[in-house]
Amino acid sequence: MQRALVTGSSSGIGEAVALRLLGDGWEVHGLDLAAPTIEHAQFTSSTVDLSDTAAAKAAATAGCEAGAPDALVHAAGILRVGKLGTLEPDDGMRMWQLHVQAATLLANIVVPKMQAAKSGRVVLIGSRVARGIAGRSQYAATKAALISLARSWGAEVIADRVTVNIVSPAATRTGMLADPARQTTAPRLPPIGRLIEPDEVASMVAYLLSPAAAAITGQDIQICGGSSLAA
Repeated sequence: MQRALVTGSSSGIGEAVALRLLGDGWEVHGLDLAAPTIEHAQFTSSTVDLSDTAAAKAAATAGCEAGAPDALVHAAGILRVGKLGTLEPDDGMRMWQLHVQAATLLANIVVPKMQAAKSGRVVLIGSRVARGIAGRSQYAATKAALISLARSWGAEVIADRVTVNIVSPAATRTGMLADPARQTTAPRLPPIGRLIEPDEVASMVAYLLSPAAAAITGQDIQICGGSSLAA
């Protein structure tokens, strides 16, 4: 049975990914600061603050006790907004720790084990915002960093049949939209006329974890509802 480590598994995209993989017959171990929301015979979880270096390392190590996982999906994230003159260093640091540093700590432990097994998939959840958007510079910077990580790691490990990709959705219907910390900036509705659904992101992640996607690596795949198209 294939086994995946999924961060942010208690809500939003991470929860949708975990549920999709469970439905596809995977065994899933979720990592989240919040209590688990999934009850399934093939689902286990750890409550962990992934922005804590020691905790993230411990979680990654524990996730490899049964051997190299077949997949690592890093979906945990937060959004803090602000324009120049109001930016809070603590907000930027928190996003960097959770989005970038946690991904680095997890991959640093998990991916070498995948390389040794000559098999593995890593998917990082990015954002359309990585290209830059007014009022979200700190968030955009952390998501842009994930793209560079994925391309660099993908180049390092493809010879060992391990792939690393980014899935970057536009505004997605998750609890993050109701976060009081972002109420000064409304989400931008994609040209499709609606928000992206978490299940749509999960479907792309599931494909990237499948044998059919073995030749895809280092790519930033956008689920944007037309947002990336020229007007």
